[in-house]
Amino acid sequence: MQLTRPRLRPLLAVLAAASVLGLAPAPAQAGQAHDDARLQRRLDELVARADGPPGVIAVLRHGSHRETLRAGVAEVGSDRPPRPTDHMRIASAAKAFSGAVALGLVDRGLLGLDDTLAERLPALPAAWGAVTLRQLLNHTSGLPDYSSSSEFRTIIQADPHHVFESRCLLDFVAGQPLEFTPGSQYAYSNSDNIAVALMAEAASGSRYEELLRTVVYRPLDLRQTSLPQGYRLPRPYLHGYAVRPPAAPEDVSTQFGASGAWASGGIVSTPDDLVRFMGGYAGGRLIGPAVRRQQLTFVDGASEPAGPGRNEAGLAIFRYTTRCGVVYGHTGNTAGYTQLAVGTPDGSRSLAFSVTSQVNQSGTPELLAELRDIQEDFVCALLAD
Repeated sequence: MQLTRPRLRPLLAVLAAASVLGLAPAPAQAGQAHDDARLQRRLDELVARADGPPGVIAVLRHGSHRETLRAGVAEVGSDRPPRPTDHMRIASAAKAFSGAVALGLVDRGLLGLDDTLAERLPALPAAWGAVTLRQLLNHTSGLPDYSSSSEFRTIIQADPHHVFESRCLLDFVAGQPLEFTPGSQYAYSNSDNIAVALMAEAASGSRYEELLRTVVYRPLDLRQTSLPQGYRLPRPYLHGYAVRPPAAPEDVSTQFGASGAWASGGIVSTPDDLVRFMGGYAGGRLIGPAVRRQQLTFVDGASEPAGPGRNEAGLAIFRYTTRCGVVYGHTGNTAGYTQLAVGTPDGSRSLAFSVTSQVNQSGTPELLAELRDIQEDFVCALLAD
């Protein structure tokens, strides 16, 4: 579907600076300027909540042009605003990257969407053997979630910086059967994207980290995106916080290492790189039309956390149908960070929306409802005439 272009004004940057510095914004002119002021006000109100994140940044991209809205601070105790070049954990938005790798290999004929775990990874439990790459990518595999296993959680609680052998994460649930017949229902599982990366390695003979560089980073010119093993973040970075009022926000930016998330959520990026990636990924730039048609076959299912509007799951991509139109993308949440990255179907416009606390249905349902409403407003700005 062809969507019309947005009219995003330089006023966004002025309003953002006014919010950070505590200055009164200039009076709205009319029309779009008034809408921009409303978006800024919504961000200000979000960080002003007792349970709100210390910082939020939204980058809206139209071609080579970018506009930034932000509120709060990049680090509690400072006056430094969040910046598009700040590093951050992108959490489960990393699943779009593993999807990009796998679909890129499918496009090259090295993998097939109906290839099974038994064919590509025969060392995994035989009971999982019928699961296909397609089912892993749209979360209909039935694989038990390794990150929910008691053994995995015990290790993390005892040593948050524990370095896991990322390629062995599925061992935590290797003794468990599938949770349902593959393809019969939707259930979001972190195990799915671990298996996706392992299939990509088996098919290509290359390590997943190298596949990210050759299949994703270089074609899209992502220069500040990486998949670390440790807990440190490149500087400068957006500090992520655990917000539990009335206690002061606790900095958890480096509380956990990335090795226990790996292909399901370990990537570190910046708002600038994330918005660039999602423009290319949502627009189908990395794959040909035949694979693209397969990717955009959707089933009912929400990302984690749910994104704006109605959520449906494709192959490592979600369709968000809002009151203003459709965008494709992915969300994510982890300790200290919550992410939304979406793009238009033609890839000409994209949005990265990042907050510096963990927001999800199980922990902060009221805050998530407000966040999704704000995100929908930003999607509408992205799609506006």
